[in-house]
Amino acid sequence: MDGVLVHEGHALPGAADFLARLVERDRRFLVLTNNSIFTPRDLAARLSRSGLEVPEQAIWTSALATADFLSSQLPGGSAYVIGEAGLTTALYEAGYTLTDTDPDYVVLGETRTYSFEAITRAIRLVGAGARFIATNPDVTGPSPEGPLPATGSVAAMITKATGAEPYFVGKPNPMMFRSAMNRIEAHSESTTMIGDRMDTDVVAGIEAGLQTILVLTGSTRAEDVSRFPFRPSRVLPSIAEVIDLI
Repeated sequence: MDGVLVHEGHALPGAADFLARLVERDRRFLVLTNNSIFTPRDLAARLSRSGLEVPEQAIWTSALATADFLSSQLPGGSAYVIGEAGLTTALYEAGYTLTDTDPDYVVLGETRTYSFEAITRAIRLVGAGARFIATNPDVTGPSPEGPLPATGSVAAMITKATGAEPYFVGKPNPMMFRSAMNRIEAHSESTTMIGDRMDTDVVAGIEAGLQTILVLTGSTRAEDVSRFPFRPSRVLPSIAEVIDLI
C-alpha cells in the first residue's frame, strides 16, 4: 500500500487508474500492508480520503494474516495482545479469547503507545511458556518528526529478556502472501506482487513463487537494487507503468 499506491496520505500518480483497470479487467487483488494498527475498514476510509476506492474486503494486513495463522495452528485459542484495534479485532473475529491469564500465545503488534507494564506482562507470560508471535519485524515506523520504534524493536526487548524468538507472520515472511492468495483463491503461477521494498516485498514475493514488480516510488532506489542477491521480475518507475501490463 504505502510507497506503491499512496505516500504520506496522498495517492501516487497512476494509482487510481491502476485500481480502475483491475476492476475493469475483473482481476482479483488485495492491497497488503504490514501495519497492524488499523482494521480494513479504517484503511479503506484512509485510502478513500486520498481518492482511492478500495473495498475493505480487498485489504489484507499483517494483523489479519496473524489471526489467520493462529486460527490454523490452534483454533479457538487464547492470546495476550499488545496492539491496537486492527490486531485485537482480527483475533477476536478469528475466535480467539484475549486474556492476560495463562494464554496460549503472546501476540505483539504495532501500537501508538507501548506500555512498560504491558511489555513486562508479556515478558513474564513468555517466560512462563506462552508462545511468542509478532505481526511483523519492522524495527521502526515513520512519523513527521522522524522514526518511531515499531514491532521489531519491542520484540527484540522481549527476546532479550526471555531468550524466546518470536515468529513473525508479516513480510518478509512469504506466509503473508500465501494467506493473501488463499483469501482470493489465487495461484502463484498467475499472481504478481507489486511492492516498493526489496528487503520485504520482493524477497517475500520470490519465496512465495510469484512474479514480482518493484516500483521506485517508495523505499528502494534504483541504485540499491544491484546490492541484493535476488532480482525482481521487473523494475518500473511507478504503478502508472504497471497499468498496461494488466
